[in-house]
Amino acid sequence: MPLVTCVDVGSTFTKGVLVDTLDGSLVATAAHATTAATDVMQGLTAVCRALASRGEPAETLVCSSAGGGLRIAVVGQELEVSTEAGRRVALSAGGRVVHVSAGGLDPTGVRTLRAVAPDLVLLVGGTDGGNDTILLHNADALARARLRAPVVVAGNAEAADEVSRRLTATGRRHTVAANVVPRIGEISPDGARAAIRGAFLEHVIGGKGLSRGRAFADLVRAPTPDAVLAGVEVLADHLAGDVVVIDIGGATTDVYSVLTPRGEDAAIRRDVVGQLWHARTVEADLGMRWNAQGIVDAAQRERIPLPDSAIRYAARVAADPTLLAVSSADWASEQALAAAAATIAMRRHGRPGHPSEQPRPLADVQLVLGSGGVLRHSPDAVAAGVLAAVTSDHAGGWRVPTDARAGVDTAYLLFAVGLLAGTDPMAAQLLAARVLSAD
Repeated sequence: MPLVTCVDVGSTFTKGVLVDTLDGSLVATAAHATTAATDVMQGLTAVCRALASRGEPAETLVCSSAGGGLRIAVVGQELEVSTEAGRRVALSAGGRVVHVSAGGLDPTGVRTLRAVAPDLVLLVGGTDGGNDTILLHNADALARARLRAPVVVAGNAEAADEVSRRLTATGRRHTVAANVVPRIGEISPDGARAAIRGAFLEHVIGGKGLSRGRAFADLVRAPTPDAVLAGVEVLADHLAGDVVVIDIGGATTDVYSVLTPRGEDAAIRRDVVGQLWHARTVEADLGMRWNAQGIVDAAQRERIPLPDSAIRYAARVAADPTLLAVSSADWASEQALAAAAATIAMRRHGRPGHPSEQPRPLADVQLVLGSGGVLRHSPDAVAAGVLAAVTSDHAGGWRVPTDARAGVDTAYLLFAVGLLAGTDPMAAQLLAARVLSAD
């Protein structure tokens, strides 16, 4: 069998699957605690050996979010146009946006940027042929700044050569990509996404001190969220419909949506940035373990009632993130917290974030897919209850997909679908069909 091993090196666990690329069947799964404290290759090797006992793979594909994932700072021109577009694109590329600045960088802004220690800086600004004064000013500031992070330039195309010249003059590592906002009302993510992925692989993953030697850096193909979004894109293509994935983790809750514009949404540009139809948002305050208290606080702000037992349970797991649900009462609290996290994350994903943004058109979504340990390892009724809370959230101020089919990525295959999409698109489609049949 032409077997391929796909592995996700996460912050807590390293998870792998062995896939038969001829029919997309899942041959084996394996997991190991991520060994970031020593060398991530130890846990990765353990997973690969366990899978190889079921068959020798022809190839091994790896994605990673270990070491805090990909930390991106966005430096832009105006807050509600290029800077906002850069933020959305950074998230869609698998980054965790740790800093956003708009306007010309001054010494205080540079010190703030250095203090957040980004892995990568995304420099944006201006439409093609528009004003380039602030973009060039920020290029100069970054060229002189004592920063180790590489820069991805995705601003005014007519100024790109001059920006590159100024960054090159001081030896600043950088890549030039297509403008994320070539014109008002249009957002163009693909060039910047590819450049961010390339910079992550070339400059970031090997520089996090996760492993001695080059083996790990040579294996990694993408940040994990980037691989997952690619998997959601394949899933939507296979389904020929809109898809939303809600990934409820221990530290964050991520939402991915792949939509096809229809009717008025396709014909009218009402958003000065433009709608990003393949999008990801990250809610860093909503996590089932490390940020369980964040769920309680956010639920109060959103007027989502939580049982007292769930509030007490959140305090327990926040104090001890290794705590696992064992009793029916524990699972009831897990369901209440997960439903709140998923609902709040979907509200934030679907509602306008600021006056320049339109609501995401989610009413026609055909599949709402849940992911994350709380859904994969819970009793079926818990997962069903969590997703039902999302699809019935008519008071949330977003376009609820009331007719959507709901399911769970129980085998955790979406990352593998995304990894395969870059090397074997047909195998990715076959594996996506397995996700759909199992949900």
